[in-house]
Amino acid sequence: MTGESVPSSDYRVVAHRLERDYRPDANLSKAAWEGVSRVSLVDTENPQRSHPGAETEVSVRWSPEHLYVAFWCQYTELNLYLGEDSGRERWELWNRDVAEVFLTPFPESPHRYWEFELAPNNLWIDLAIEKLDEIRLDAGWNSGFAHASCVDKRSKLWTCEMRIPAASLGIRQIERDMEWRINFYRCDGLGNDSQRRFLAWSPTLQLNFHVPERFGWVRMED
Repeated sequence: MTGESVPSSDYRVVAHRLERDYRPDANLSKAAWEGVSRVSLVDTENPQRSHPGAETEVSVRWSPEHLYVAFWCQYTELNLYLGEDSGRERWELWNRDVAEVFLTPFPESPHRYWEFELAPNNLWIDLAIEKLDEIRLDAGWNSGFAHASCVDKRSKLWTCEMRIPAASLGIRQIERDMEWRINFYRCDGLGNDSQRRFLAWSPTLQLNFHVPERFGWVRMED
């Protein structure tokens, strides 16, 4: 199935404004996320397929300077790149457990977008993407996004936060009533792609996250 054969997504989520910016620490019990609504992820290929032990929720907030995204990820076993430097981005991070955000502030150009990935052990990568006749990944692009991850082994839950600078996306600042295209994803589990779990907020209806037509919408509100 190609991206052009799927229906456009009408999934919508609201991001409420934060009173002040802060540095992510992956503590999602703090006031910034208290009482904030969450969206759930489903199997990206078949939304009716359930994955017990991999329940995933996401929330999003904003300030004029940053977009904030939080993930709550239940897990059974972690699949990580170990012994690596989290100060440097990790190519092909998506081949292990990871939370991902794809977005663009420019809904008129959905095939040019940005990708942010974060692993339970805080390994990361950010990419500028262009998907026209073929997909082009620019790993040399650097957003300067701040991030943090935390694993609670007792609860079998890993959490993470991303703080994405508006300026890195080519906009001066985020404003109320803006609407961006966005999708949230997760890769989870051991084994090859037939054994792992691939989750999305707005399911792509195929085993492929790079389907801009399936990006949902985030609206900035007070």
